[in-house]
Amino acid sequence: MMTPLRLTSTIRRRSLALVAGILLLAPDLAVADLAVADLAVGDLAVGDPAVGDPAVGGASAAGAESAKSVSALTVQSLSSRQRQRPRPTKKTPAKRSTRSTRAGRARATIVPVLRYTMPRGEAALTSDLTTLLGSRTRNGGWGAIVISITRGDTLFAHGADSKMVPASTMKLFTSAIAFERLGPEHTFSTDVLRDGPLEANGVVRGNLVLRGDGDPSMSPRFVRGGPDASMMMLARFVAGAGITRVTGDLVADASALEMRGIPEGWLTRYAGAGYAAPFSALTLNENIVIVGVTAGGVGGVGKVFLEPATRGLTITNTVRTVAGSSTRISAHRAGNDRVVVSGTIGARAGTVRYQLVVGDPATFTGGAFRAALEAQGITVDGALRVGTTPGNATLVTSLPSPPLSRLVSTMNRESINIFAELLFRGAARGADKRTLGSAENASATLHEFMVRQVGAAPDAVSVTDGSGLSVLDRVTPRSLVQLLAHAHRAPWGSAFHASLPVAGESELLRNRMRATPAQGNLHAKTGTTNDVIGLSGYVTAENGEILAFAFLYNGKDRWHARETIDAMGPTMAAFSRE
Repeated sequence: MMTPLRLTSTIRRRSLALVAGILLLAPDLAVADLAVADLAVGDLAVGDPAVGDPAVGGASAAGAESAKSVSALTVQSLSSRQRQRPRPTKKTPAKRSTRSTRAGRARATIVPVLRYTMPRGEAALTSDLTTLLGSRTRNGGWGAIVISITRGDTLFAHGADSKMVPASTMKLFTSAIAFERLGPEHTFSTDVLRDGPLEANGVVRGNLVLRGDGDPSMSPRFVRGGPDASMMMLARFVAGAGITRVTGDLVADASALEMRGIPEGWLTRYAGAGYAAPFSALTLNENIVIVGVTAGGVGGVGKVFLEPATRGLTITNTVRTVAGSSTRISAHRAGNDRVVVSGTIGARAGTVRYQLVVGDPATFTGGAFRAALEAQGITVDGALRVGTTPGNATLVTSLPSPPLSRLVSTMNRESINIFAELLFRGAARGADKRTLGSAENASATLHEFMVRQVGAAPDAVSVTDGSGLSVLDRVTPRSLVQLLAHAHRAPWGSAFHASLPVAGESELLRNRMRATPAQGNLHAKTGTTNDVIGLSGYVTAENGEILAFAFLYNGKDRWHARETIDAMGPTMAAFSRE
């Protein structure tokens, strides 16, 4: 007589794990109601990074997380953590326990991933959103509000008047005042002027001035041909104007904006990060310089170059070429005017590149323009210096930016902080360019706009920068939806809507809320730092109502906060008053 096979706990665990794996591969089964936890980093003002908008995108870990959630199933733990047994010593040999392991092991509790609901009626929506807000986050605080732009009523509010750090949702305010003050078709202009006569032989008897206007677009994002393409284009325009030589200096004029460079409230640990590069009225390649290193002959010196090439930075190069393909390079900035590159590069390593943040953007950009002039055969006898444009200067040529609507769209969809800082101050200058583009003036402009035109409370918005990277910024969720409602009806409303990432489809929301009613529908600005998760924008409900919402979380449990938001978005999209 055969002894029946006894299912040990190990076999049971493996069997259940196999079943769960089969369910994950068979979404058409009724019981396989699975939710994937998308762990994209979001806009770490890398994008929205803040430290993260990010200013930058997201790396999904859905595969690792999907096995954690099998909702709508009454399943015991698929795996249990075994208690660590003490290692046996020579004096006391380890003995295998004969007791059942069922009681001796602590079973992990499976927590289903949050799922969106399909509320019918205002009370159901309030109940569902309240439940979602309180179901995951273990610390911190929430501010949330949902309004119907179509009907004009508030559908949900929780801490709506709390003053919270907005992270990159701050870029919504920057977008609005830029559109309001400048208009969607506004362009910025980087000008070249001369303050002396142009002789028939092509010689300028005086100085040549490069005057900045706070244009963020002078980078490969908008100008094809590499980091120096913008300056090369300007230099060709100068050559086309007949100039072959300048007897005076090359003056870099960045006086349109404040010279501070780093906004108040940016943490010192941001220094040197690409998402926190200093701003300037003369900004080139988003104030990032690429340091390239190429091998020479074995035993010889490696070759170092900069992209864009610039006469505003000197290079100290002690790189040696060694046999092989391994590379050990150190590249750093020494002060604002020198790049130090050291280490070794393998003869077969090819070209390696490193990114450094520029310390003095005006000199960096002016130096790139001088290098571009030299490439066109134009000689400047004098020095490169930072200064202002004389009142009698004559315009030689200009390089216009794309329209503001494109700049705002790039800023919001990719959460680029330096774009936000430049546009924030550009809005303060206005179309007449008579006001200094400073954070103080921009903050005052925003305050007046929010109180007088949007109808926000006087203390609802208090900010020190335009990107949301400042830890001093404070806004209320209510002020965000008031802004959204105003923008929806403004003459520039279509450009504002079009600038926002779309759930499940574009940029920082590409991997979020997929296969839900929010995909292709909800469009909003993200906000992410180490202590903030936010999302604010628009969604169309199932019954056709346009809703505006703002969800802000300040705390350390940002992964659960993001999961909560990604359940609330589709819940709003599935809402109907019927």
